[in-house]
Amino acid sequence: MTRHPSLDIVESHGTELSGKRIVLCVAGSVAAYKSIELARLLMRHGANVKCVMSGASTKLIKPDYMKWATGNHVITKLTGNMEHIDLADYKRSDLIIVYPSTANTLGKLANGIDDTPISTVLTVAFGSKTPILMGLAMHASMYENAAVRKNMQFLRKKVDFVSPQMIEGKAKAPEPEDVLDFVLTKFGQSKRLKGKKVLMTAGPTVEKIDPVRVMTNISTGKTGTLLASELVSAGAKVTLVYGPGTAEPPKGAKIIRVKTVSEMFSAVKKELRKKFDVVILAAAVSDFIPKNSNSKIKSNRSTTIKLTRAPKIIDHIKKIHKGILIGFKAEANVSKKELISRARKKLKESDVDMMIANDIGSRYNNSDYNEVFLVDSKNVVKTGRKTKAKIVKIIRKNIEKNLN
Repeated sequence: MTRHPSLDIVESHGTELSGKRIVLCVAGSVAAYKSIELARLLMRHGANVKCVMSGASTKLIKPDYMKWATGNHVITKLTGNMEHIDLADYKRSDLIIVYPSTANTLGKLANGIDDTPISTVLTVAFGSKTPILMGLAMHASMYENAAVRKNMQFLRKKVDFVSPQMIEGKAKAPEPEDVLDFVLTKFGQSKRLKGKKVLMTAGPTVEKIDPVRVMTNISTGKTGTLLASELVSAGAKVTLVYGPGTAEPPKGAKIIRVKTVSEMFSAVKKELRKKFDVVILAAAVSDFIPKNSNSKIKSNRSTTIKLTRAPKIIDHIKKIHKGILIGFKAEANVSKKELISRARKKLKESDVDMMIANDIGSRYNNSDYNEVFLVDSKNVVKTGRKTKAKIVKIIRKNIEKNLN
């Protein structure tokens, strides 16, 4: 057999870790079974994963499970082949992950003890300055032990930690998805997105009614800023035209602050004098602009506010941008079938490559969670109810497909 069948999943979820050599050290915690899922997640994003197991962990899960998961030989003891040097010496690997990591493994690394395959690999990695990431798992009282805290403090400048989950008096191992998110943020770039120029809009717009009153909407800009951050982490060069949202825009992106529809439209047109590979219009742009009164409208009588239609920014983009165009479509209290139908109609009207539709009146929509539908000319991808942080990863994956 020249190629292990498990390797067929490599890059099935993304290319951020393509070419990365990751050593996964599995220590003797009950959470060892979760390392199988973590190995597969890393591979799905392109990594080549090799596993080292302690004697204690082999009593909890069989080495064959990890061989099945990774497609690579599993190291359970050190031999004359000098496996610890082969895996962790200078530039032999890109990252060492200890998951789950026990207090025992932590203490050995902090004090230079190397009497197991894992501790010896870590000693070499620490000396060769190979990045190390530890996902801790232990009882809460052990986690609060002064010696354990001292070891963590000593290692913190050179070792990254993914915080455990404090549940039922235990510092339980972080979920595999949380470890993956940390790895992608710190080490992952997409082969397809790296260096690509992306122009985005996000956040609400604000239009004056009079000197003290405005017309706006409930957008926080969270999904747009999370997506911008995701694309920056993937290696894209992001320019974000950002309305007055409450979500913090990402570091690493060029931020252009605007307030009104007119300001946003002008900023987009100005930026599109340059060439962009992808344009993503995620802002909640006002459909109407009120006639602005120069003086405060009296509150002791009823009044009529005249509204004029605002320009639809999305309808003008394809005239000046020849790359990929992605729009967002928000509706309220409609069926999923109707939501998809309206998104597809807008897709055709505005010559868009993909519409991302959601129902802002749905019970699935709040500040942290949402459910969206990714609609193109042929397919519909349903995310189901997920955190917005996970939804933007799905969106990024589909952007990569469009770039392919």
